[in-house]
Amino acid sequence: MLMRRILLGALALAVTATTGCSSDEPDTSSFPPAEQLVQEATAATSAIRSTHFSLQVNGSITGLSVQSLDGDLTKEGGPTGAAKGTGKIEIGGQLVEAEFVVVEDSFYLKGPTGSFQKIPAVVGASVYDPSAILDPQRGIAKLVSSLQNPKTEAEEDVDGTATWKVTGQVGKDVLVALLPGVQADAEVSFWLAKDTKLPVKATARFPDNASVDVKLSDVDKPVTVTPPA
Repeated sequence: MLMRRILLGALALAVTATTGCSSDEPDTSSFPPAEQLVQEATAATSAIRSTHFSLQVNGSITGLSVQSLDGDLTKEGGPTGAAKGTGKIEIGGQLVEAEFVVVEDSFYLKGPTGSFQKIPAVVGASVYDPSAILDPQRGIAKLVSSLQNPKTEAEEDVDGTATWKVTGQVGKDVLVALLPGVQADAEVSFWLAKDTKLPVKATARFPDNASVDVKLSDVDKPVTVTPPA
């Protein structure tokens, strides 16, 4: 009986020790400081000349008209750069699929039918200005540098790229330049490539479980944008 109690006691201690050592929380002690990653990512992102991008809105975000975008960006082709692609945008209360071209400070939009229509730049920007993504004063670089209380949370693989995940808070006054119309602060996570510190993905989380995902790829590959014929 005594031996049985000793064995059971030893087993209980072993189970307790094993359980106590396990945790769903990653050991972040060896991760690079978030402040260092933010600084390096801001510099790397500010230097991007062109990229492919995708944007996806999940849920409903008050004030934001765009639902999804996919296209190419370049800093060439106008004072704020140029962009082209497709997307789903709310216009006049209806969600429509459209092609867009932003070049030489002009905004062109083509709906499901008809040809491209040139619309005033101020009107286009109020819906969404994709060229803002690469603007160091409005876009991804600005969001990275504006992270409040950043933390390096994890190391994760994103589409085959090894990344550091850094999360912090960003105020609506900064977000509105990239996401026109948003009316709330957000928790923003960046997945930064370990080798280049370039953002591979960013997610902004808003109230009511709504979020916006942005992905960048093909960084600095040549992109040419011309006005539609």
